[in-house]
Amino acid sequence: MSHEEDAILLISRFGLGMGVGEQTIAQACENHGVHTPTFLAIINYKLFKQRALATDIDIPTLQQYLRNAHTYFLDFRLPCLRRSLIEAIIPADPTTQIPMLILRCYDEFVEEIRTHIEHENEGRYEEHTHDDQRITDKLTEIKNLIIKYYPSYNTIQDDTTTYKLISVMSDLWHTELDFADHCAIEDEILRPALTNVQPNDQPTKILQTNDALSERERDVLVQIVKGLSNKEIADILCISIHTVITHRKNITRKLNIHSAAGLTIYAIVNKLISLDNLD
Repeated sequence: MSHEEDAILLISRFGLGMGVGEQTIAQACENHGVHTPTFLAIINYKLFKQRALATDIDIPTLQQYLRNAHTYFLDFRLPCLRRSLIEAIIPADPTTQIPMLILRCYDEFVEEIRTHIEHENEGRYEEHTHDDQRITDKLTEIKNLIIKYYPSYNTIQDDTTTYKLISVMSDLWHTELDFADHCAIEDEILRPALTNVQPNDQPTKILQTNDALSERERDVLVQIVKGLSNKEIADILCISIHTVITHRKNITRKLNIHSAAGLTIYAIVNKLISLDNLD
């Protein structure tokens, strides 16, 4: 997303319309009842990742900005993206369950965002301290599922189909960046403003993965995809429930796939299970 696109989104989320003419930023903000230092703080963070002093932030202005962003995500961006996803993946692959499983992953992602936003709108920020990365990871997972597993099932080789897939991948990427920035503004600007302290820098955690599953992990994955519980898997494979749980964690870590639909796609594509074995 370019700086121009970022700026337009930010302006709209502050309630500033187009056609400001020759007004300065301060004049436009004043005419719309927007706290200018808060507006500049968000602009500088979004475009240049420059943090503002917590004392420069007007909390009601920032909270209104965030509520407007929530409306944008739930009422416009995410529904539009779902329609684009359907238009791109369903016609391109009408013969398997892969498109519907990808769509299920997307719907799970949207529900997580909806819950996240509901908590924020109620001021319950501490209830999802660790949710932000998991939510953006889910969107990354959807992109990876399309990239890694979808093309092999593409039965329609025409330019229109290809362009639609490329377009929806671009939309997914822009949405991921936009939501990640949205969460960062909450964490790096709103939270410090609420407590009037500056945040400490947190080191970036890099996850090392290895997607080579062991034979036993593949056995467990097949049973997971069939929808069995940990106890049922333990009984079938003659192992303890604790061992099943350990295998599940290893499968998720190695594949970097967290949803049941995503694991199902992996199992189908890698011929660990056939469609006939699924309900």
